[in-house]
Amino acid sequence: MTGAGPTPSEPDREDRENESAGSDGKNESATVEARPKPSAVLGRVPTDAGLRRQLAAAARSRGRTAATADEIDEIEAELAAIEVEPVDLTAARRRVAETTGEIERLKERVAALRGDARARRAVDADADEALNDLEAAAAELSAAQTEAIAAEQALERARAEATRARDERRRRLRLRDRLRNRRREARRELAESMYPEFRRALAVVPAGDPSAAGEGPDAYDGDPITASLAAVRIAALDAPVELRGDAARAVAASERSARSLLRTRDVRMGGTFAASGASGTSNASGSACGSDGADER
Repeated sequence: MTGAGPTPSEPDREDRENESAGSDGKNESATVEARPKPSAVLGRVPTDAGLRRQLAAAARSRGRTAATADEIDEIEAELAAIEVEPVDLTAARRRVAETTGEIERLKERVAALRGDARARRAVDADADEALNDLEAAAAELSAAQTEAIAAEQALERARAEATRARDERRRRLRLRDRLRNRRREARRELAESMYPEFRRALAVVPAGDPSAAGEGPDAYDGDPITASLAAVRIAALDAPVELRGDAARAVAASERSARSLLRTRDVRMGGTFAASGASGTSNASGSACGSDGADER
């Protein structure tokens, strides 16, 4: 019968759990990204953002907030207050092992010196030197035992700190998951609140077709660049909007000015459009870049 390995003690199991939790955060889920400002989502077309995110950004630029806004603020405040410092259990365990080893060594020395002193007395030999050595070794042993107690106490404190840190990391992960869910709900609510205006904007922007809007953001079946132009049109952006490639060509070919189409005071043509023959980067308005709208709620 093959022998099973020794069953780990409860403290050892807890130590491994604390260490596997990742004191440096490597085992944690990806950090929740900061909420982008509306201009970061809509400030360049084409954009990588999905339609729901674009419409939510448009809503935020106009000062709208979702029903979960207060809860999002509370979760973010909780996350900001969590500070988890790494706990080094290895050093504490090493100190315990070293003091334990020193105690065993000194016990053996004390036993040997005691035996030597007894042997000398048994033959009426001078035992003073052996007794002095025994007294010194016994003092060293006592000091080592005191040090071992301190090392054990330090290890227990480190284990308690590691447990608290592990619990805080787990709480942080739960809060991050909750925050992602609430932000998703907020984007859905804000996007749906803007959808009627988005549908109307599709009738104005180049290649737009209101019938492609469907019942909601998930049902949109039109051109993504057209959707982005419509999202910009219904937003209230103070920062410049840069149009590139097909977006720039579509707006430039329109009979209406970029500023009129997008209802944005600063529209800039650039990227592929400029490289293909337009006169560099041009401003539809000379106004300076202003402040962005409200953060995501």
